[in-house]
Amino acid sequence: MSDASQHTCLRDGCDKPAKLQCPTCVKLEIKGSFFCSQDCFRQSWSGHKAAHQVSNPKATYNPFPSYPYTGAIRPVYPLSPRRAVPADIPRPDYADASGGVSRMEQSYGNAQISVMTPKEIETMRNVCRLGREVLDIAARALKVGVTTDEIDRVVHEATIERKAYPSPLNYYEFPKSVCTSVNEVICHGIPDQRPLADGDIINIDISLYKDGFHADLNETYLIGNVDEEGRKLVEVTRECLQRAIELVKPGARYRDLGAAIESHAKANGFSVVRTYCGHGVGKMFHSAPNVPHYAKNKAAGVMRPGHVFTIEPMINVGRFNDQTWRDNWTAVTSDGKRSAQFEHAILVTETGYDVLTKRLDDSPATQR
Repeated sequence: MSDASQHTCLRDGCDKPAKLQCPTCVKLEIKGSFFCSQDCFRQSWSGHKAAHQVSNPKATYNPFPSYPYTGAIRPVYPLSPRRAVPADIPRPDYADASGGVSRMEQSYGNAQISVMTPKEIETMRNVCRLGREVLDIAARALKVGVTTDEIDRVVHEATIERKAYPSPLNYYEFPKSVCTSVNEVICHGIPDQRPLADGDIINIDISLYKDGFHADLNETYLIGNVDEEGRKLVEVTRECLQRAIELVKPGARYRDLGAAIESHAKANGFSVVRTYCGHGVGKMFHSAPNVPHYAKNKAAGVMRPGHVFTIEPMINVGRFNDQTWRDNWTAVTSDGKRSAQFEHAILVTETGYDVLTKRLDDSPATQR
């Protein structure tokens, strides 16, 4: 550490003696990047980080160095540029909207749950199968050393090959075509430059839009040698989803699914995230009903034939509490312990249910 008297703070308007140096600059051997305090460093970050790219175009960095992360995962920037969607592929209403706002969703609000016609169900069935194909393609690309940004590329290309639009892209300004959530990330992880490590678990959440309908599904995969706790977490989460699906039938209450999920999670020593829930899906990416995954919830609605919705429990090793990174998307466990998730889109039939996003005969195993 250099003598503070030899350096002044780099923040505009501050000329105090400085001895704190930017850690990224140290790694890149950039000289003279000193700050008098963490506060000045934070205030200067948006402009200062450009120096890292000028010095080394391949350099990566943590965009929120002062954020109190709960676990070991860190965002690894820069993000790759937004991937293009060919002009001939139909888009949802938010794709090119300012702020990524879906006016259809906002105008619909908490209105009555949509009942799909037989023709709409067949369209939805086809779109969900395409979503399953894309998820399986992404899963086959998983291995130690692959970045989540590479998974985003694979998903984006597989989606547009099917003449579909990747639903997450620009949805309320989400910057990527898929959500990739690793270890303590519960959901909405933004693909970046972090390579997958041996022992990671990763959730890949696929949504695509085609012929006026959205598909939505996800699975959690094991990367390399995952410990016993991680394996148990993933398996119990899958079981929680299945137990809830088995309750789906005409006349069943949406609020009752959460009790089945939480009972199984707690019996295995895990907790259930409460902030995020399943939802109606179809012409809108998210619509009524809300489908909480915990017991004693107040969700409204009774299942009717023609309803299509997701069940997507998020199960934590530790506490159920969550918090969000400064990117305003990445939700993580408050204690830094791991979280897993599985999601299916479900159709209520006359006699029970149909899993529209079910695994195919050649769907890859979750061990990668």
